[in-house]
Amino acid sequence: MSGYMWDDATAQGLIDSLKTQDGAALPILHALNDHFGYVDAQAVPLVAEALNISRAEVQGILTFYHDFRTKPEPRRVIKLCRAEACQSLGCEELVAGASGDAIIETVYCLGLCAQGPAALVEGEVIARLDAKKFAALMNGASPAQILAGEGA
Repeated sequence: MSGYMWDDATAQGLIDSLKTQDGAALPILHALNDHFGYVDAQAVPLVAEALNISRAEVQGILTFYHDFRTKPEPRRVIKLCRAEACQSLGCEELVAGASGDAIIETVYCLGLCAQGPAALVEGEVIARLDAKKFAALMNGASPAQILAGEGA
């Protein structure tokens, strides 16, 4: 994901480059999502017109597939395992005490059941989270800092 500022001209260029493909809606929406980090509402009529489909169809695709974002991604997303093993090791207490400039997304099982609570942050898996490490992540510490013991 690049995360460029939304630009109709760039979006139109991406749409035009892919609109002749069979089943072009998904490739177009993925290209927009990858380039901008999300699919702006302004893209819906552009895609609909390019593919000669309704705006409702485009909106339906956007809402059906969970990979698409319709708003810019927050500064930090913490994917916290909230499966039973991590619950038994305290993930719910981490969420209850959470504050900071991050969004917590629930995932179920990162494969670290004996080392929970576990989270995925910026592609890095972090095991054995405690309140101090989690607070540091919520407030911008990098996964590398946490893994090195610097952020907690």
